[in-house]
Amino acid sequence: MAHPGHAAYERLRAAHLAAVRGALDDHVARLDWSAERIESHRTERLRALLGWARERSPFHAARMGGLDPATATVADLAALPPMLKGEAQQEWDAIVTVPGVDRAAAERVLATQEWFGYTPDALQVFSSGGSSGVRGVYVWGWEQFVTLACLAWRWQRRADPAGPERLAVLSAGGPPHASTPLFDVPASASASTVVIPAAAPFDEVLAAARVARPAALVGYASVIGRLARATLAGDLDIRPARVSTNSEPLTEEDREAIENAWGAPVHNLWGSTEIGVQAVGCGIGEGLHVCADEVILERVDAVGRPVGPDEPAVRTLATGLAGYAFPFLRYDLGDDVTPLPGPCPCGSAMPRIAAVAGRRDDDFRYGALVVPASAFRLVLGVDPRISEYQVHQTRAGAEVLVVGSPDPAAVRAALITELARFGFPGAVVDVRLVDRIPRNAASGKLARFLPL
Repeated sequence: MAHPGHAAYERLRAAHLAAVRGALDDHVARLDWSAERIESHRTERLRALLGWARERSPFHAARMGGLDPATATVADLAALPPMLKGEAQQEWDAIVTVPGVDRAAAERVLATQEWFGYTPDALQVFSSGGSSGVRGVYVWGWEQFVTLACLAWRWQRRADPAGPERLAVLSAGGPPHASTPLFDVPASASASTVVIPAAAPFDEVLAAARVARPAALVGYASVIGRLARATLAGDLDIRPARVSTNSEPLTEEDREAIENAWGAPVHNLWGSTEIGVQAVGCGIGEGLHVCADEVILERVDAVGRPVGPDEPAVRTLATGLAGYAFPFLRYDLGDDVTPLPGPCPCGSAMPRIAAVAGRRDDDFRYGALVVPASAFRLVLGVDPRISEYQVHQTRAGAEVLVVGSPDPAAVRAALITELARFGFPGAVVDVRLVDRIPRNAASGKLARFLPL
């Protein structure tokens, strides 16, 4: 049965996808820009965003002090204090720049939506627990989505201009996660896509992949890795010509399985709901290319001062140049990135980083059974009454610490159901409400998943 309002959403989304396809060739061309042209473009984009944020966001206006947006450079960003995740959520109404939109209105959209949609201002509202355990609410504007979708898909378009005629999207599958709208992007008006919920029981994922017989795959790295192993075992007969992984760290085991099963180029993506798409692999050279035309990454020390490429960094700050509705300026991603020196064999001047290590979620292993962190995140990360959580593995299941005001019994029941879907029936789960969750004394980071 169709979701109420689904048809209206799809009509507007069709226009949105047309805008993405219309802008994609421009973004592909940027991949061959010189380093000087990338820098010039990025500086102008930064000045435009800073000027907008100063006029429309009281939060950012206060942070900027005497910084002049008209003459600012990337180096001048160091004058701004880092923007923290908790701060971004607490100061929501002072950050958002769209008149008439506030946190309460965004929460009402999330509470009442039965499917994805657009607000009257053409905003899309998403929620995510991310990798920090702190629930966040985010809004993307019309042009922001166009830019982010182009960043997500331009490397694939550069390598395969025609694009796949049939794409399988292994993502959250429904609201409030942003993954499905961002990656469910057909290459042309005649191409087709099929969305396969990544958290469904794997037998259902496998059956859907058999029926879809996709020419390309995009989605959660661990699920695509499992499909590759199923192919190697003779349980799945598909031959995707190109694979795009996201949302989870791509392990060497999963990458090897993908290469052995299909021999397909792999485009790994590093992103966040806050910034969108930060870096994408070209499918040829090592590491990921930073989206340097639309994202500024700063490796900084403990007090937020930029460090050199050969110096150790405590964290990475990101500025998303397309995010006008809710600007993120020097936002603390909580990630650890390492620059890669030298040119890439693909020929692009976009700078590269190594695989991102700072947000890696540890799967829980119960004997031969592996339960991914997403089994917990899909319950805990989207409950508006949960502000923070931490999951401790136990021999029979898990103990979950929760900050907020949810119904512990309901959360426990939902987690038990979710774990059963991942092949762990009868899991023993304890949910405890706490006032705070201890963080690492040195870094201030929250260890979200603690395995045995």
